[in-house]
Amino acid sequence: MADAKTYLNVPYAEKDAAKALGARWDAAVKKWYVPANKDMALFAKWQAESGPAQLPNDEPKKPKADGVVGGTTRSSDKNFIAYDGDEPPWD
Repeated sequence: MADAKTYLNVPYAEKDAAKALGARWDAAVKKWYVPANKDMALFAKWQAESGPAQLPNDEPKKPKADGVVGGTTRSSDKNFIAYDGDEPPWD
């Protein structure tokens, strides 16, 4: 796998340092990576603890915040009436 990329977890504030060492940006997955021809020891501080960083699609899903259902937020007010766009609930 001569063309293999090792993805890194580079904070935005440290992107210039990673780039100066030879890391490259993969716009498709929005992550920095080390090309196969670079020394991995230079990038040790940005590697995941359990080996190379995973692609974003491989990251575990975070649970949604309380009250969020299907991308919308529910009110904790028991008198709240959601407006569906047809008729205003205040008439």
